[in-house]
Amino acid sequence: MICVIDYGVGNLFSVEKALLQFSSDVKVTSSKEEIEKADKLVLPGVGDFGECMSNLEATGLIPTIMKKLEEGTPLLGICVGLQIMFEGSEENPSAKGLGIFKGMVRKINAPELKVPHMGWNSLDFSEPRLPLYDGLNEHPYVYFVHSYHAVPEDKSIITATTEYGETLTAAVAKDNIMATQFHPEKSGDVGLKILQNFIEM
Repeated sequence: MICVIDYGVGNLFSVEKALLQFSSDVKVTSSKEEIEKADKLVLPGVGDFGECMSNLEATGLIPTIMKKLEEGTPLLGICVGLQIMFEGSEENPSAKGLGIFKGMVRKINAPELKVPHMGWNSLDFSEPRLPLYDGLNEHPYVYFVHSYHAVPEDKSIITATTEYGETLTAAVAKDNIMATQFHPEKSGDVGLKILQNFIEM
């Protein structure tokens, strides 16, 4: 079972609809019991870092999610679902992230460009390329909507970047934990291929 974690934020049903193209066993849920049984987890997130963390804490699901990660369950974070994996964000300095990865989420520094960074942009993959990106061309276009991006202390976890006034972290991964700043569910065939790869891992 693939569980899309419902904590009151994110494009839950858009993500669910995209995943259902490759698996019939997808559930949007806030149930601890269902998450405990999941083979894979998806952590979406849209909007404000602090609000996302507050909502997630209110569910009481964080210990369950962290235990699943320790057990090796694959997890895919999306957009703010990536950002809250870090220690904190300039968007809400008083809010603490999950701290799965060391580093902070910083405001995009693009004085000549409009922020938020919204729309299609190309990816540059790190080497070796993650299996999550199998079957994609060298610089595929994906859909972004964000004003902040993660700056990991450990640069080796960055699996893809994009250029928008500066080099931005577009995706990270370590072991069973993967996350994209862009929205696979809004990124056409490229995004669907990424979701298919995640399901088939």
